Amino acid sequence: MAKTHELSGTTSPNKASTVITSKPAHKLALAVVLITSAFLCAAIMSALSKEAASIPALLILFLQYAISFIIFVPAALNQRIVRLKTEHLALQIFRSLAGSVCQLLFFVAVGSIPLLVAVLLSNAAPLFIPIVVYIWFRKAVQPLVWISLLMGLFGIVLIIRPGPAMFHSPAALIALAAGFFSALALVATNRLAETEPPTRILVYNFGISTLLLIPLCILSWKPLAAKQWLLLIGIGIFYAATQYLIILAYRHASATELSPFNYTVVIFSGLLGWWLFGSVPGPSSIAGTILICAGGILSIESGHIEGLGHAFGYGHWKFRWRLRHSLTSRHAGALQPRG
Repeated sequence: MAKTHELSGTTSPNKASTVITSKPAHKLALAVVLITSAFLCAAIMSALSKEAASIPALLILFLQYAISFIIFVPAALNQRIVRLKTEHLALQIFRSLAGSVCQLLFFVAVGSIPLLVAVLLSNAAPLFIPIVVYIWFRKAVQPLVWISLLMGLFGIVLIIRPGPAMFHSPAALIALAAGFFSALALVATNRLAETEPPTRILVYNFGISTLLLIPLCILSWKPLAAKQWLLLIGIGIFYAATQYLIILAYRHASATELSPFNYTVVIFSGLLGWWLFGSVPGPSSIAGTILICAGGILSIESGHIEGLGHAFGYGHWKFRWRLRHSLTSRHAGALQPRG
């Protein structure tokens, strides 16, 4: 089996030396299985969130991040402390805040609307990303992306059915707002991924979100039944599993190859919504779902690299970050492969 390598340069006063570390080979089929499994976990997490609608949303959010932080801490401890230092603390905080708001809005909305609708609108991030990328990086919106945005907008209209009643029960608008904050978190994650390894990004995300949510959790705390505790633990575990499986998937395939699988979470959510909650989408909802998914995939395929990624702000992970960082931070030395 062919093996690919990552190069990281080290220099001495007399000569340049090169260290070669193994990088997993390209395995698209395995990556597809992993990414699809990740979004099955995301759909299960979403279904558990709907079942836990009687629990305060801030409490769900806090325990989701706290449990995920506890799960990922052992991986962080296996790394040297220097590798957990970040040069982009402000961006880490911004990414955590955007992701937390996205998740909070989703938890608020999912209790009042069908699971499929909540997940679909919360995953409308690709329809917002071109605008975020334009404002953030001043990169023009491509013509095909404009077409994708119009497709998605028409699909959203079919789903939320604008009218006076929408403002009396704004859950669909809240879920759509979650999609916007997901776009912010996703672009920030991809920006961080240029120089930061996945473990560092996740530890900072879970840790910062947990710390910031502690006072809000105290204010919203209420006694919980055993079933509610099980739901919260399940939400945290499946959220962490989603992140971990996405990381594994990107070890074996590129973001361009895997990003179109974003909307498998919508398929899984529709099936779980029908099975667990008896939600059967009508013709307009099905048409809107198809348009939003098609527009989102077209936006991903035709947009800029900053917009690649997955649901709820899960950015694509760049496993060649060490090489990029080495090339930009060293003033001397040469990188040459050794057989």
